[in-house]
Amino acid sequence: MWKVISSHHKIVLPKLVVVGNNVVSNLTNYLEEIDVSTDDRIALITGPNVYRKISHNIEEMLKKSGFNVNTWIVESPHVSVAEKVASETGRRNITVYLGVGGGKSIDVAKYSASRNNGLFVSIPTAASHDGITSPFASLKGREKPTSMPAVTPTLILADISIISGAPRRLNLSGVGDLIGKLTAVKDWQLAHRLKGEYYGEYAAQLALLSAKHVLRYHELIRSGNPDGIRILVEALISSGVAMCIAGSSRPASGSEHLFSHALDMLAPGKALHGEQVGVGTIMMLYLYGDKRWKKVRSVMRKIGLPTTARELGIPAEIIVKALTIAHRIRPERYTILGENGLTPEAAWRLAKETGVIE
Repeated sequence: MWKVISSHHKIVLPKLVVVGNNVVSNLTNYLEEIDVSTDDRIALITGPNVYRKISHNIEEMLKKSGFNVNTWIVESPHVSVAEKVASETGRRNITVYLGVGGGKSIDVAKYSASRNNGLFVSIPTAASHDGITSPFASLKGREKPTSMPAVTPTLILADISIISGAPRRLNLSGVGDLIGKLTAVKDWQLAHRLKGEYYGEYAAQLALLSAKHVLRYHELIRSGNPDGIRILVEALISSGVAMCIAGSSRPASGSEHLFSHALDMLAPGKALHGEQVGVGTIMMLYLYGDKRWKKVRSVMRKIGLPTTARELGIPAEIIVKALTIAHRIRPERYTILGENGLTPEAAWRLAKETGVIE
């Protein structure tokens, strides 16, 4: 039995989640279901490529239905961009924020909605991360590349026909992000035992289920079949809900994410978030003495996720450096890396023994 530490937190869950083919074509009906009317001012926040391919059709559809829509095209999830969009949307009295695209658009929309007490609608165009559901935003340009509290999406529209057409690498990145829950939950349990931190068994098991689900169906996901993409999307949504229930990113983000954030600082833009998290998971499972690290590595290799520094496009010495500084990214978040982190010698040995450094 887990001892529950006396504490409280607010659980805010999505009001409506719709997963299926061509669900975006019924966006106006779903907006009505969450009590959004043509009297509301809507911000459509998206990226340039997604706007050309998808978002301009959403913009046109909303306008034809009588909705007041203003569009912001964002190039990056930098904090300065998010602040600018939040300020501009605030001045225009925007009440509904549609994030259409990948991580950057969803995070900027989520942050802006939080800043202005608006409703957030998540419309992912790729299954690359669990931020499509989570109440946290990852913005670059802050002192450290970590997630910050934002707002839970009121509506999530996961259009499988759109997401299936995303670059394969982006969707595989979502698998890497989910595999990370295997070590995130272990870290959460460890912090509970050693530091008395609140631990929520239900949220933890929900996050673990998401990881185990994609491991079980990895071949179907790898194929790019819409059924596989749907499994991946639903697992990402489930992981995001686990964070909503926990009131923190604990069930979904641990030492493997700290390693990824360290790489973002040392080698920005070299690899995708989920790719880095997957490699981090291999090494953190090894640190725990969890024999599943070999199975995880095998699955990642099988579906085409990178498992080595070379495949990530990151020099071996950067991998080692990231391992030695990862514990400093969020010192309040206790993980298997401890309070002092790994020595360079231990980091080299870990990366070599897991095959990350060949």
